[in-house]
Amino acid sequence: MRLKLSKTGFGFASAAGAYAIWGFLPIYWKLLDNIPAPEILAHRILWSCGFLLGIFAVTGKMCSLYAETRAILAQPKKAWGVLAASLIMTVNWLIYIWAVNDGRIVETSLGYYINPLVNVLLGIAVLKERLTFWQTVSVVLAASGVLNLTLNFGAFPWVAIALAVSFALYGLCQKLLNIGGMTSITLETLALLPATAAYLAWLQHNGAAAFTFAHPLTALLLLGCGIVTAIPMVLFTNGALYLPLTVLGFIQFLSPTIALFVGIFLYHEPFSATHLISFGCIWVALLIFSLAQTNAWAAVSSLRRDRKNLLSCASKKAGL
Repeated sequence: MRLKLSKTGFGFASAAGAYAIWGFLPIYWKLLDNIPAPEILAHRILWSCGFLLGIFAVTGKMCSLYAETRAILAQPKKAWGVLAASLIMTVNWLIYIWAVNDGRIVETSLGYYINPLVNVLLGIAVLKERLTFWQTVSVVLAASGVLNLTLNFGAFPWVAIALAVSFALYGLCQKLLNIGGMTSITLETLALLPATAAYLAWLQHNGAAAFTFAHPLTALLLLGCGIVTAIPMVLFTNGALYLPLTVLGFIQFLSPTIALFVGIFLYHEPFSATHLISFGCIWVALLIFSLAQTNAWAAVSSLRRDRKNLLSCASKKAGL
């Protein structure tokens, strides 16, 4: 007897799968830590593009991709927007790969915990959205956590901030462009393909390329960059299609949580009392922020008001 998942269940499984893969991704990059980050990035772009085009071909959606591409190119603002998104994505990927292989997995997880709050600030600055009271509390708490790290270690956690800001900017581009996730990432990697191919050809010509048949395992891992990039993107697209944004917002914390545990327990990166206090501030900020995004906070406030009214009525009756 076959078990059938509902659309919501399928969406949840897809989103959880995507964020779980992203959480464990540092392990994959660590297998390539003997290769410079720019070269890993170039292979990630090249093979992601090939893998995504293959998915479009196998699913018979190449005509749809071609039609969407023509429509985007016919609108210069959208075309420039795709290019901007691709450049921001490149910066985010490069910093992330370098940071992981430099032993900063804990700091990368911090960046992706902060990201939702940076999204709020960008919404205010660019989209003229208004900050609610509880969102303000969340931002102040998160800023306190970052400040605590900076003061105690004497160094600004620039990796975390750079990842949070670049990913938030990328999300903003996606929101403004309003293009499907699969189409967007395919066009972004396609836009970078000429520069990527030229860079890899230059490395090959100078005998500095890591991709060689003399090291088949390394070559396979570099080829696999496309798979580990594209599969979570496909899963995430399914999750976003069938789940409310509030649910998706909760699931997204799975990725930095897994990465944090990977950094601490697998690669033994330092996690001091200072880290715990800073992360604690950010976790509380995210809890408040997440509750404020749902009806839960409103329900709690309503219960409090009802309780206050009941107590008030009881007091009046007692006085009578």
